[in-house]
Amino acid sequence: MAQTATTADRVVDGPTPKHAQLREILRRSIERELPPGSPIPSERELAERYRVSRLTVRSAIGKLVEEGLLTRARGKGTFTATRRMELQLYLMSFTDDMRRRGLTPATELLHCALETPPAETAGALGMGVREQAYRLVRRRRADGIPLAVERGWYHPGRVPGLPDLDLTSSLYEQLAQRYDLRLDHARQTVWSEAADRETARLLGIRAGDPLLVFRRVSSASRVPVEDMTSWYRGDRYEVSMQLDRTVPAEHGGNP
Repeated sequence: MAQTATTADRVVDGPTPKHAQLREILRRSIERELPPGSPIPSERELAERYRVSRLTVRSAIGKLVEEGLLTRARGKGTFTATRRMELQLYLMSFTDDMRRRGLTPATELLHCALETPPAETAGALGMGVREQAYRLVRRRRADGIPLAVERGWYHPGRVPGLPDLDLTSSLYEQLAQRYDLRLDHARQTVWSEAADRETARLLGIRAGDPLLVFRRVSSASRVPVEDMTSWYRGDRYEVSMQLDRTVPAEHGGNP
């Protein structure tokens, strides 16, 4: 941040509250001067520079933290936030998506075994309530940073021998190569959720931090194969979608 305040970057007496003035000054500095991950001056330094109280500084910074422009690290200070990646809603593997962005994807296999799925998943996959399915848990990284945890279920009749695949690489590519399954249709639901302790640990964030959650039931030639739920870090992703006035058709059953 600039070491001296210019005429345009001064906090003055007037109808606009001082914390709001300072917030906009800091916002301009963050957007124009500071790359993601840069530290900002301490509350004391900012208070002295702009001749305001530390309470005013704390209020301005708090609002920018709420907006996602700044992030606090306990014991370290306040930093400009990493820009969120735009997450568009189309059917593409994580590996392909990260490569398209110029990032290096990596996958860690955490669990893969036959288990009894919940009734909702059994129904989505067209299975009986007592049948077992493959449960797969993986952590996904980009350039070494953990971005998502995936916990999914796969119909064993569609993908027999799933644990024999290389589950640390693109699963969609292997489904196409080994089983001639190309996932071409999916129904996806999106919601927000606070991170539980286990998911927070896997993603390197704090319990209670915001997550974007996607549940996707994917099919190949209208035959359900996958029921996957993915937890994405809310500080790294934002959702983008294109809307029009087309009214979706009523649907029932599995995609």
